[in-house]
Amino acid sequence: MEDVTEMAQVMMVEASSTYPHNVRNSTRVTEFILTGLSQERGIQLFLFYLFLIFYLIVLPSNVLIIITIRSDPHLSSPMYFLLANLAFLDIWYSSITAPKMLVDFFAERKIISFGGCICQLFFLHFVGASEMFLLTVMAYDRYVAICRPLHYATMMSRNLCITLVAASWAGGFVHSIIQVALILHLPFCGPNELDNYFCDITQVVRITCGNSFAEEMVMIFSSGLISVACFIALLVSYAFLLSMLKKMSGESARKALSTCYSHITIVIFMFGPAIYIYARPFDEYAPDKIVSVFHTIIFPLLNPIIYTLRNKEITTAMKKVVDRHIFCKTN
Repeated sequence: MEDVTEMAQVMMVEASSTYPHNVRNSTRVTEFILTGLSQERGIQLFLFYLFLIFYLIVLPSNVLIIITIRSDPHLSSPMYFLLANLAFLDIWYSSITAPKMLVDFFAERKIISFGGCICQLFFLHFVGASEMFLLTVMAYDRYVAICRPLHYATMMSRNLCITLVAASWAGGFVHSIIQVALILHLPFCGPNELDNYFCDITQVVRITCGNSFAEEMVMIFSSGLISVACFIALLVSYAFLLSMLKKMSGESARKALSTCYSHITIVIFMFGPAIYIYARPFDEYAPDKIVSVFHTIIFPLLNPIIYTLRNKEITTAMKKVVDRHIFCKTN
């Protein structure tokens, strides 16, 4: 955190030299004030307990998914390997904004340092973009399993799965670095109030005191392009898979249909808010905070619910893990 803060301050000083003299002299913002979700004490307490429950469900659920998949040899297929990685990303994603938001419910002034803001922004886009790429990889995995079942073992080998997951992480990292570099290039000379409960490019760009049109267009192109392109590719691929599965019969076809429907649900709930937030100009609209809550708090809760409740193999394996490690049952 200290290294990121120092780097951010250095880059702010360097960036300020490219702006007019009166702007450079005012570029001294070291912290941001978050307005939060509500100023009413009763609503704050209600939201605190609600989001705390969400967070306490997300963390152990995803940890249990990872432990179950790692410990059960019957869940060694590429689909479950990818699902374990998705659960790991969800743990990260839910922990980027939720802990500070919960603490801020009891703070009179909700403050985040410049370095803390940059860290939050970086990891939000890093993990979020990585998860989008991973969902695309999972769609490819389902395509191979359904359309090329005889070649599935060779086409989705362990090494290829690891490579695809690493590529998803690398893609998310590059995307996030671009966003952070553009933000650090902008001057901030006050106001320093962000109309939300966390730091993101959509709020930070609004309070810059320089002309940020070019940077905003690059951010929209980067974030919006990833969201829209992945969303369209996923919808097309799943539409193709569903059309093929409906021509088939048997238990395996019904199971594959159930899996595809689960994936489509996740895709819609993740990409819909992301497209709304990032694929348009960063002007303020009334639903922004609600969509942000859904995108950062509620969405990570959907993955363990949908993937576990709709998958009998995982639920059965989870019961065995819980019985063995918590209730000390051997059978």
